[in-house]
Amino acid sequence: MIAGKGGGKEKYDYTTMVAQNLQHKIFSTGQRSGLKQFYTDVRSRSVWLCEPLETEDYVVQPSEDVSPPKWHLGHTSWFFETFLVQAFHPHFKVHHAGYGFIFNSYYESIGERSPRNARGTLSRPTVKDVYAYRAAIDEQMLAILETVSEPQWPEFERLTVLGLNHEEQHQELLVMDIKSIFAQNPLRPVYRASQNDTAHHTDAPRGRTDTAFASGLYTIGHATEDGFAFDNESPPHQVFLEGFTLENRLVTNRDYLAFIEDGGYTKPALWLSDGWATVQREGWHAPLYWEKLPEKSGGLWHETTLSGFHEISSLLDVPVCHVSHYEADAFATWSGKRLPSEAEWEVAAMISGAQVTDGNFLERAAFHPKPAHHDAPATLQLFGDVWEWTASAYLPYPRYRRESGALGEYNGKFMSGQMVLRGGSCATPAKHIRRTYRNFFQPDKRWAFSGIRLAGDF
Repeated sequence: MIAGKGGGKEKYDYTTMVAQNLQHKIFSTGQRSGLKQFYTDVRSRSVWLCEPLETEDYVVQPSEDVSPPKWHLGHTSWFFETFLVQAFHPHFKVHHAGYGFIFNSYYESIGERSPRNARGTLSRPTVKDVYAYRAAIDEQMLAILETVSEPQWPEFERLTVLGLNHEEQHQELLVMDIKSIFAQNPLRPVYRASQNDTAHHTDAPRGRTDTAFASGLYTIGHATEDGFAFDNESPPHQVFLEGFTLENRLVTNRDYLAFIEDGGYTKPALWLSDGWATVQREGWHAPLYWEKLPEKSGGLWHETTLSGFHEISSLLDVPVCHVSHYEADAFATWSGKRLPSEAEWEVAAMISGAQVTDGNFLERAAFHPKPAHHDAPATLQLFGDVWEWTASAYLPYPRYRRESGALGEYNGKFMSGQMVLRGGSCATPAKHIRRTYRNFFQPDKRWAFSGIRLAGDF
């Protein structure tokens, strides 16, 4: 059993997480023991992320974008029950007739569901009930894993790996949503004291330099023989790129503060039309979670992090985060640069030899981006720390085909009105990310750990 609050917690300790991150073992297909370990690790990590929460924290929903932690725990279990237990358990019986309505997210073909903006209005099922639901589904999943027949194994394995990657996505959402929940509380609660505090670093590079990449024909996208990937990462295809440059590091709080102090949020010429309308409507004047205290309290900028409320002066060389695509684009225009296309980003990651294992990911338990500690010609922090906005709309690759059935709703139906981000963040599980991974959000969204890297032409 992989238990949680109300069910005898099994600790998922920080030391183990870092060791697993450094080993960076990728699940190998065809191994029941390997799949069992993968399943146990992922499901335990979700429980670990919720350990600092009090019962009251599990039900809060500050905005429609944010889901209560209780809902994430229930939804990921519902996914396994709906797409695996129902299909492979010989004596399947639904755990609770009402849970499908509560924990379905956007699968229209599965049936009706509770409105997204009403998830925080439901006091039942209780937190204890949700953990009992997780335990029941885990028990059934692990039993199926041991007994499923060899002819059924390939499909069971494929769907289980998909479900675990789906839960890893929700682990990042859990961190994002917990931050939103805590940030709107005037008591300024601390989620976890960072194991690697981001404050007070002084050895980060001050300047940004360009790395040039030659024009040419390149292949991007994920090949099926390279292991698991979501369907939106395929198929591989060729793109022609003009010569471009990519800056060697991410835009920092220091850089972005200069944009603010130069009146960046007051100059409509810097902004896309929709972006300027959003700035005016929402009253934006800084990244999300930045707050300027009243003059009587020093008048200084502070940033809310999951490890506390910090002066920006102690975080100047930390990559700026929680900015929208509109803000990223405006900063790029102000800088005389642009955002890279997603193809440019992927090609740069390939050519530079950047390694996923070098990144600041969820397992590091920093829960915030960290400064780059050395100045080098190599491109820094391509993986981890913050998702990097690109200039590319989220669209299907050439010859892309959606999967049939309900799982075809997973990615393909969102290919409208969203922008692509690359590279992962400090809230992304390390084993979840790869060079071809395509994240996507609407251009006004800011609650993700999203940041900026600038590109140019040559």
